[in-house]
Amino acid sequence: MDDSPTPLAGSALDTVEEGPRTDHGIPVRLAATILGHPTVDGLRARFGASIQHHEISAGNQHIVYVEAERNREILRWLKQDPDQHYDLLVDVTAVDFGGGHPLQVVYQLWSVPHRRALRVKCELPLTALAIDSVEPLWRTANWLEREVYDLFGIEFKGHPNLRRIMMPENYAEGHPLRKDFPLRGRFTRAEQTQRALSQDPVDQYIPTELATEREPQVPGNPPLGESEAAEPSPGSGG
Repeated sequence: MDDSPTPLAGSALDTVEEGPRTDHGIPVRLAATILGHPTVDGLRARFGASIQHHEISAGNQHIVYVEAERNREILRWLKQDPDQHYDLLVDVTAVDFGGGHPLQVVYQLWSVPHRRALRVKCELPLTALAIDSVEPLWRTANWLEREVYDLFGIEFKGHPNLRRIMMPENYAEGHPLRKDFPLRGRFTRAEQTQRALSQDPVDQYIPTELATEREPQVPGNPPLGESEAAEPSPGSGG
């Protein structure tokens, strides 16, 4: 009698027993002429040569490369044109392939009424890492663009508050997600330790918090208000 467990129908174990597939379906990168996308056709008709390239990744993810100089104009049309209506900006990120290649700014869009996705990419040479902000189009771009600026060093022109969001504002080692960023940072461990120990508590606050004129909390000290509460007030009889 075979006591081995029977794989559940429809489970991942089915594919293990079937062995490797010989037909892998759509390649990771597919020529734009193989499968169409209504938005890509509309982009080409509207913006012509500014739509540089179209490819398909991961089976059905349509990716369009557009001129970086026209990014806001093109993305505004994608949001406002009724036939496109990409009302949701899912993500803004960047890619650095290293080796002197341009950095890519990536916009992941989703149209709620049309139920379709589109990924838009702009390539920036290492000597000109600046592009128009899309924060005026989607407020969600505010913190997303700040993260790209912080970690990749890409400037978003017209952003209302472009400053670091993950690293300290006085972080001096550069942009950690760039391929030219050393694995252990640009400073020696000794210098990193010395900088950490000599940090002013004010460095952990943003300008709006400092504007309240409250004393910064120092690690190891009681929270603000506790020291006053521990001392009896005059006339309390304590």
